[in-house]
Amino acid sequence: MTLDELKPGQECRVVKISAEGATGQRLLDMGLVSGTRVKVVRNAPLMDPFDISVRGYSLALRRSDAKGIEIKPL
Repeated sequence: MTLDELKPGQECRVVKISAEGATGQRLLDMGLVSGTRVKVVRNAPLMDPFDISVRGYSLALRRSDAKGIEIKPL
């Protein structure tokens, strides 16, 4: 399952970042590493981007970037 499949209010743990190149490195730099707990906060009106809560801060992600984050729902 990937992060883009979650609905607002759902929580998960990051299993693996499968995005490559600069996008994958940027996600890792923002704290999305294996074992990190993530909560989907809300969707934008047109569903892209969406807000997540990770490590005590809010982060807006594009759905295309979230497809590269494999997760395990809690």
